[in-house]
Amino acid sequence: MIFEIIIIALNSLKANKLRTFLSMLGIIIGVGAVIAIVSIGTGTQQRITARISNLGSNLINIRRGYRWGRSGVSSTATNVFTLEMAEYIEKSCPDVKVVLPNNQGSGLLIKGENNIQATVVGTEAAYQEIYDYYPRQGKFIGPDDLKEANNIIVLGSELVNELSPDSNPLGKSIKFNYQNRTLLFTVVGVMEDKSTGGPVGDLNSQAYIPSTTYMNKLANSNYVSGFTAQARSSEVASEAVDQIEYFLIKAIGDKDGFHIMSQDQILDTINDVTNSMTLMLGGIAAISLLVGGIGIMNIMLVSVTERTKEVGIRKALGAKKKDILTQFLIESLALSGIGGVLGIGLGYIGAYLIAQFAGWPFVVSNLSVIVAFSFSLLIGIFFGIYPAMKAAALDPVDALSYE
Repeated sequence: MIFEIIIIALNSLKANKLRTFLSMLGIIIGVGAVIAIVSIGTGTQQRITARISNLGSNLINIRRGYRWGRSGVSSTATNVFTLEMAEYIEKSCPDVKVVLPNNQGSGLLIKGENNIQATVVGTEAAYQEIYDYYPRQGKFIGPDDLKEANNIIVLGSELVNELSPDSNPLGKSIKFNYQNRTLLFTVVGVMEDKSTGGPVGDLNSQAYIPSTTYMNKLANSNYVSGFTAQARSSEVASEAVDQIEYFLIKAIGDKDGFHIMSQDQILDTINDVTNSMTLMLGGIAAISLLVGGIGIMNIMLVSVTERTKEVGIRKALGAKKKDILTQFLIESLALSGIGGVLGIGLGYIGAYLIAQFAGWPFVVSNLSVIVAFSFSLLIGIFFGIYPAMKAAALDPVDALSYE
């Protein structure tokens, strides 16, 4: 009996192909949108996580805090970090391998007729080891460069492509315009290409000078903006954070004077944000499923009206209420189920095309597919039950005399 009812229901849908497809369209779009959006969120999360993890899970970022004004608004960053403090942290914190002072500013790099807006980082030789980032040509900043505050510069790979695409830049002079002042630097190295982002920015589009040169000739300050510390291993990274925090509280006397965040904490924060955004966007996309359900109920009500005589004949021949109810409910489920399957295909195609265009991993979560398809079936049941009950409740005498 069930098999016959299914055949009748499918034949009824096939009799009006265009109307059936239009009824399923909301479900198709809804399921496809949910799958594609979850895929986009997962792919973005994996891309960012891979970039940050590429720097190592044992990195710790230390930044200055802010002084707070009377109105509760932050005013200026606290000047508390010195070059000597980096050495003290290394000596005082047993789980810290190295501490790197950080300074950076944005300005205009000029070579001949070519120029580009770039970030210049004041740093030291340990930068290479911490970020696993080394020159492909020439050298990096050495101890003598720091001691003498030499005007040398190491260019990221993208900067070389913009400033000196047709010649070897090593040994050439380059100007850096910073806060209406222009300094002349000698190019001593070109860094390898490294696909990295996250908290350190795009390494390939940065230039590197000695931290002493930055402090003495650009910033005119005895303070650095922060430190990057490297724990001895990822297993002791949390212990290293606690040790650094304890040291800085004793040295500065103010817990609000600094902020510490490890790579693991950054990853957790990013994952929380992307998960929340994916959930929110997926919920918005799911609204179209509800719209599709309303479309299904509308078509089923029209179908009940059109087939009133058919229902009357079946009842006159002995069909029970549950048979009529089952028939129309199966039609509604078939609409939502077929629409869900087509929506899964649309979601895969959409997610793949977007991933190829954006350059992030193509990942489709099995859970998102199962949830979206299950929700489409529930929509079919929920919005199909009223038309089915209306058809089952028809009186056979009234149905047979219906015009």
